[in-house]
Amino acid sequence: MTAQRRALVRRPAPILDRGITTHIDRTPVDLALAERQWQGYVGALSDAGWDIVEVAPAADCPDSVFVEDSVVMYGSLAVLTSPGADSRRDEIAGTAKAIAELGYRSVAIELPGTLDGGDVLKIGPQLYVGRGGRTNAEGVRQLRAALSPLGASVTAVPLSKALHLKSAVTALPDGTVIGYTPVVDDPAFFPRYLAMPEEPGAHVVDLGEGRLLISAAAPRSAALVHDLGYTPVPVEISEFEKLEGCVTCLSVRLRETP
Repeated sequence: MTAQRRALVRRPAPILDRGITTHIDRTPVDLALAERQWQGYVGALSDAGWDIVEVAPAADCPDSVFVEDSVVMYGSLAVLTSPGADSRRDEIAGTAKAIAELGYRSVAIELPGTLDGGDVLKIGPQLYVGRGGRTNAEGVRQLRAALSPLGASVTAVPLSKALHLKSAVTALPDGTVIGYTPVVDDPAFFPRYLAMPEEPGAHVVDLGEGRLLISAAAPRSAALVHDLGYTPVPVEISEFEKLEGCVTCLSVRLRETP
């Protein structure tokens, strides 16, 4: 049975500008603009019919706004992650509390396993997991052990050119993987792959009914998405892109009942 569509989000921390950067140079973050852009992002989800659930803010965790990294949802099971960056470990408790309050069953990735949610790309029962800087082999093994009994297939994907797998690729509703090829280790890894003309255009969120959330910094990609029969919903997220964030990592979409 399909539940109401809910989206977990988390407000930007007042120290957002101290967030980790790995593959890009650090540039100043406008905190006031980031707050406005976050509100716009949340508004786009709400306008598309998603009920917003706020995870309690984590003022001492600069990257906590990227809530996707803290949990992987598979149906009604929540897999609480084990962040690859030590500075992000305190983010998990707030997400765990929110998930429990919603009634979801959860399991947790345990050290020495590490897993960031942004490394997990779900296409139906197929999960691709970026094996790179933030997610290790033990984290992949534990995720496979948790989800295989539910019918999931978990496949590790080499990752060296981007922070997370979903910093390089996401998927259209029809299962086609889209990516910005210069940061994709091996496009041939995916059965159906479509190159996007801009790096921010490689990231989309399926809002339902053919609507795709996409960064406003990718107008050519939005035009391509439109030509494929989808309705792009652009949002401004420039301040989060300065920290290697994208439209996927600012929320966790819950589509199944607890």
